[in-house]
Amino acid sequence: MEHKKINIAVDGFSSCGKSTVAKGLAKHLGYIYIDSGAMYRAVALHALRKGWITETGMDKEALQQHIGDIAITFKTNNKGEQETFLNGENVEREIRTLKVANGASRVSTLGFVRHELVRQQQLMGKEKGVVMDGRDIGTVVFPDAELKLFLTASPEVRARRRFDEMTAKGEDPLFEEVLANVKERDLRDTSRTESPLRKADDALELDNSHIGIDEQLQWAMDMYHKITATT
Repeated sequence: MEHKKINIAVDGFSSCGKSTVAKGLAKHLGYIYIDSGAMYRAVALHALRKGWITETGMDKEALQQHIGDIAITFKTNNKGEQETFLNGENVEREIRTLKVANGASRVSTLGFVRHELVRQQQLMGKEKGVVMDGRDIGTVVFPDAELKLFLTASPEVRARRRFDEMTAKGEDPLFEEVLANVKERDLRDTSRTESPLRKADDALELDNSHIGIDEQLQWAMDMYHKITATT
């Protein structure tokens, strides 16, 4: 029996493997995967290029004035992987740096940025059959999502995952800096006024500190079948 399509929200802290689980779910179910974090990273990259974000400050007025000029789209490459485009330019590699990640955490505190991206995200999920991951998907973007998952892990485990990922890409990070960045982002994400990171009341939580991706994906699929069996 084919289940009626639903929307799935995957939330959690940075470097928790949200995207990996969300992508896996989307692939297994034939759903559309949307990386909301990549959208904030793309905004941050644009702002960094324009000089609106510096080490010491942020030109919020300039960003707000031009937020409507930032077009973010997703395309699948010939390997079946989704890539992020900023105003038609493939920026998938550029947005995965630590500098852009930190910038994304900063621009995500701005109400006008969140409102615009949430508007776009909600349009993407209008027809159902979407798996979206981020910080506020189950609480703000899709508060009525039929399935909400919340992933967490210790800061040290998440920093190690991020460190290994960056090293595999040829970067030369310092573990202490990566860990400090993870903790800084946690504080910023959970304490911001606009749509802070929090677990939705009806979200199902998984601490994946010591769980492999196959087990995580199996858990997520089990939760999906449990939900759809009753809908």
